[in-house]
Amino acid sequence: MTGIHAASRDASVHSIDHFALNVPSIEDAERFFRAFGLAVSRAGHEDQELELRAADGHRWARVISSSGKSLAYLSFNCFERDLDAIRSQVEVVGTTTEVMHDGAGFWFRDPDGNLVQVKVGPKTSPSTKTPSIIAERASDQRGSHMRSESKTVHPRRLSHVLLFTPDVLGALAFYEKTLGLRLSDKSLDIIAFTHAPHGCDHHLVAFAKSSARGWHHCAWDVDDVNMVGEGASQMAAAGFDKGWGTGRHVLGSNYFFYVEDPWGSFCEYSADIDFVSAGHTWPAGDFPPEDSLYLWGPPVPDNFVHNTEASDAGSVPAG
Repeated sequence: MTGIHAASRDASVHSIDHFALNVPSIEDAERFFRAFGLAVSRAGHEDQELELRAADGHRWARVISSSGKSLAYLSFNCFERDLDAIRSQVEVVGTTTEVMHDGAGFWFRDPDGNLVQVKVGPKTSPSTKTPSIIAERASDQRGSHMRSESKTVHPRRLSHVLLFTPDVLGALAFYEKTLGLRLSDKSLDIIAFTHAPHGCDHHLVAFAKSSARGWHHCAWDVDDVNMVGEGASQMAAAGFDKGWGTGRHVLGSNYFFYVEDPWGSFCEYSADIDFVSAGHTWPAGDFPPEDSLYLWGPPVPDNFVHNTEASDAGSVPAG
C-alpha cells in the first residue's frame, strides 16, 4: 500500500467535465436555465432530459427527469497519465469502483453516497485567471449603456459546484485522498473550498455542513460584476426574483448573485474569482464564520441555508 501512495500522491483530476441533476419537472428546468442564459437542448428518451451549455459550447450539465431534485452524479476529467493512479487512490481508501453508464473511466461513490465519475478528458477549467475587466471612462463620457441596450447575459463556463454534507472535514479528506483536490480555505467544520492543482479557480468543489447530503448550487462565470447584476435583473424579469446578492465573497473573492431555482437550490452568477496557478501552493486558511461568507452585500436570506433534500432545515451558510 505504501508504494501505491508514493506513486500516486500527486495524481489528481484537473476539471469538472459535467454534472447530472435529477429534477421533478423538465419543463420548469428548461424555462429556468434558458432564462439564466444557458443554451438548453432536449435529449434522452422521449426528450425527458436536458443538456446545458455555456458560451464556450461545452456540455456542462445533464438535467434528468426524476421524482425529486438531487445530484445524479458528478463527472471529473483527468490527464491520461493520472487515470490509473487516481483509480489506485480510490481503491486504497477502500471505496468500491463501479462500471456504470457509458463505461468511460471509472465510477465510485463518496462517503455520502454521491456517484462520481473520473475519466480522461479535456481540461475544461481555465489554466490562467479569467479576465474580469471593467473599462474606465474618461471625463465627459457616459460610463454605462442604456438599460434598453442591455443584452442577454450568457455565462462563459461553469466555475464550481457546492454540495451539502453531514461531514465537511470527512468529505474534504476523502476528495483530497482520492481525486487529489486541495484545500483552498475553510471555516471550522462548516464549509470548505477545494481546487485542483493543475491551474484552477479558488474552488472547483465546495462542501457545506447539513444534516444530510444535498445539492446547493452550481456557479457560472460571467465577464464582470456588471454582468452579475444584469444577470440578476434578467432572472427577475423572467419571474425568478428570489435569491441572494449582489455581493462579494471573502473566500474566493468573487462577486456573486444567487438565483433560487424551482426546487430550492441555486444557480450563481460569479465574476472575478481568485485563481490558483498550476504548481502554486495556496495559503489555505481556517477562518471564523463571520469572516468566511461575504465582504459586502444584503443579509443572507433564510432560504439560502436550507437543504431541501434533508428531512429538516439543519443546514448552514454556503459560499
